[in-house]
Amino acid sequence: MGKPKIATVWLEGCAGCHMSFLDLDEVLIDILHQVELTVSPVTDYKDYCFPKVDLGIIEGGIGNEEQLEIVRHLRRQAKIIMTWGDCAVFGGINTLRNWIPKTEVLERGYVTSESTVNGVVPIHAEIPRLLDQVIAVNHVIAVDVYIPGCPPDPEVIAYSLTEILNGRLPVLPGEMIHFD
Repeated sequence: MGKPKIATVWLEGCAGCHMSFLDLDEVLIDILHQVELTVSPVTDYKDYCFPKVDLGIIEGGIGNEEQLEIVRHLRRQAKIIMTWGDCAVFGGINTLRNWIPKTEVLERGYVTSESTVNGVVPIHAEIPRLLDQVIAVNHVIAVDVYIPGCPPDPEVIAYSLTEILNGRLPVLPGEMIHFD
């Protein structure tokens, strides 16, 4: 049997969870020897046409139509879905825009900000349309493993990946769920 295949995506968020993944240092090398990393922002893969994978990892909340398509497609292709970080698990700080109509958010961001001159809200077929609200991943697809934190500690990510590599769905011990 080949190495387990993993795909990761970064949606609406800051990339802090993927940075925690990279902060695994030597442990990351050990883990990468045991898996095949297919699609990932770490590998700079831009076409989210996922192959069948054993584990799909999602960072970030869902804030636009393209991100909806990405998580639905990854769910169809992945045996296990893991969410990293508060944005994916709860919606995170991105949900602050949920209290403001999206037309006002776009107007403020592109037209009326102090640094904007002659701004217009961009409309183009290649720019994904914003959803009315940012939502957590489990509001759209089934999630098997939740790794909260902003960002999660590298040790929590390592623990979770090791558990999956050993054939177990991780259950985080209480000492791994904390706020510093």
